[in-house]
Amino acid sequence: QVQLVESGGGLVQAGGSLRLSCAASGFTFSVYAMGWFRQAPGKEREFVAAISGDTHYADSVKGRFTISRDNAKNTVYLQMNSLKPEDTGVYYCAGDTIIQRVRALPVYWGQGTKVTVSS
Repeated sequence: QVQLVESGGGLVQAGGSLRLSCAASGFTFSVYAMGWFRQAPGKEREFVAAISGDTHYADSVKGRFTISRDNAKNTVYLQMNSLKPEDTGVYYCAGDTIIQRVRALPVYWGQGTKVTVSS
């Protein structure tokens, strides 16, 4: 069955960096668009970044976050630099057949990894 397993979350000070990883299995990873969402406490889940042949980013993370993938390892990454307290939340990996669907309502979801940025 399809599995998306995130890792790499944790506690970091403002201005610091983290790299999230998402290991995928159960589908043909290389042909799928992948993405990251996040949900802050008390807020709705929001799109962060997506990758297919190109990359898309939310305005709030442009220039600070970088999404990448390694098709040989069936893994997608999110490098997060210059972290801010407002980046705190649970980060979810997601996948779907095309990037537009990943941005909207992807079919595959991971369980999430928690990121806390202290001020």
